Amino acid sequence: MLMNRLCSSFVTQRRILYYFSTKSALIPSSSSSLDLRTISNSKPILNPLYSFLPDTQNPNNLVNFICSALKEPNLQTTLLSNHCQHLIPYLGTKEISRVLLRCQSESQSGLIFFNWVRYDLGITPSSHNYCILIHLLVWSRKFVQGMKILCELIQLESSNSEEIDVLQGLVSCSEECNWDPVVFDMLIKAYVKDGLIKEGYRAFRKMVKLGFVPHVLAFNCLLNGLLKVNYVDKCWELYKEMWRIGINPNTCTFNIFTNVLCKDHNVVKVNEFMEKMEEEGFVPDLVTYNTLIGSYCRNYGLDDAFYLYKIMYRRGVVPDLVTYTSLMNGLCKVGKLKEAHQVFHRMIERGLTPDIVSYNSLIHGYCKEGRMKKSRLLVHEMIGKSIIPDNFTCKILLEGYAKTRSWHSCLNMVLELKRFGVVITYDIYKYLVVSLCQDNHPFAAVKLVNRMLEDGYETDEHIYDNLMKSFCDNDHLEEALLCKSKMLERNIKPCLGIYQNLIRCLCRSGRCLEAEVLIQEMTLYDLKPDYAICRALVFGYCEAKNVDKVESLLYSLAMKYHFYDTHSYNQLLKIRSEQSSATELMELQDKMLKLGFVPNGLTYKYVIQGLQNAVIKDKDKDILLVC
Repeated sequence: MLMNRLCSSFVTQRRILYYFSTKSALIPSSSSSLDLRTISNSKPILNPLYSFLPDTQNPNNLVNFICSALKEPNLQTTLLSNHCQHLIPYLGTKEISRVLLRCQSESQSGLIFFNWVRYDLGITPSSHNYCILIHLLVWSRKFVQGMKILCELIQLESSNSEEIDVLQGLVSCSEECNWDPVVFDMLIKAYVKDGLIKEGYRAFRKMVKLGFVPHVLAFNCLLNGLLKVNYVDKCWELYKEMWRIGINPNTCTFNIFTNVLCKDHNVVKVNEFMEKMEEEGFVPDLVTYNTLIGSYCRNYGLDDAFYLYKIMYRRGVVPDLVTYTSLMNGLCKVGKLKEAHQVFHRMIERGLTPDIVSYNSLIHGYCKEGRMKKSRLLVHEMIGKSIIPDNFTCKILLEGYAKTRSWHSCLNMVLELKRFGVVITYDIYKYLVVSLCQDNHPFAAVKLVNRMLEDGYETDEHIYDNLMKSFCDNDHLEEALLCKSKMLERNIKPCLGIYQNLIRCLCRSGRCLEAEVLIQEMTLYDLKPDYAICRALVFGYCEAKNVDKVESLLYSLAMKYHFYDTHSYNQLLKIRSEQSSATELMELQDKMLKLGFVPNGLTYKYVIQGLQNAVIKDKDKDILLVC
């Protein structure tokens, strides 16, 4: 009887546990993901009665069940999700860590599990989970996958979503699982790879304090990153630290420091460093010499550059294209084109084939001096050697023609380059169009715009602004208006400058009414008239002796746009002072003051002149009446 009661009691408890566990799994999730994480991250309830439940529903058996499933040869995560559906609410970060630690000999299974957790289940692993997986992958020599996960963890750190110290996390996890010190070198490389140079530098300093000595490759990676963002002082701090902690530099280390010295522009320091380098047994290689020669040439140190060039031969280091191109650039920079061309020929004599960079150096030098015929011959020479001019070649060549105002040759060169299959870029087209307009060649500019459109490029308001300005400055009004029509057809919103130029040209031509129509059109594009437009209209109406229209125009602009131009008001007063009576002049003055116009010294001058003229006219009338 006792045994029957005990059995009955256990069966009842088992049914109750089964009911609640099933109920919790089947209840639709109405809570937020935050609630789910709170449940999943809580400590599992170690109830001995769970042992009466099936394996797929026993929370105490969760880790064992998942690890067993991961060992299956043809594991499918969808089947794992189905089998574990009742246990997923109990899967927290601690359980994830336990599963990962059991996968130390099968890191690929650990990666599959990790991805299943975050992608299929939507559970966000903790930084601790990330660190364990990284150690597993690196210990198993899966460096590419380990670097990928490490970069993801760094992105989590930089997003500030939670306080994460990646280095501290990796150190603390090293007490729980197998690990390889190379993981700390990878951390520095990952920071540099993601452009987080400061963070990489801080991690390096912390690693050194903890007693880890980074490999020279990681050291070089960090050093190169600091150099790229121009942290020269930090580079020298690393240089001192390198000798202190015993990192053995290699040739790459010294070449990077050579670049640092070149950025420092300290010739004395360069010589000291070269001596130190040779004392350590490192002989400068081609990269070292090229770095130094390039730096000297950029900073007008041609004598030092050619001295190193001679030293190279004595030490058996053969100069390459980079060496010769640097020397040519340095010579062209100071206008020594003849010497630069001699270096070019010497390079060919020594068996080196010039590339696009070599030719560009010479072409650029000749273009700067305005020697376009020589530049053109070099372009033909490079095309003859099957070296196609690049964007830089086209830019310097066509800009050279533009600066010398050799427009006929320039436009012919555009056609010639296109025949050779060279692509003329949008920036080059735009530069030439604007330059033609500024040099008062609007018709040639329009032809170039048409060619630009044929090549599939679109124009913008800046191009049309320059075109219309050039037409208007040369009083080609109809062509300017035609340009505006084409611009509007292309749904390009006109800018204020376009209306300024058109209105000025219309007013100079005595077509002030059309200019006023353009002011109304401006409102469609949320543009308001400015001083230039107001003064152009006032000038046009004053030239036409239509003073009443000037007065109504100023009144209209003041009322509609709250626009008060004292200069235009003075122009009106100047004419009124010659024609109106004293009473009319004072009435005008009162009216304008009420509108908001602010008088200046010139205003009062014209008022006084007008009053004087009115007095003189009245005296003349009295004399005529007496006579």
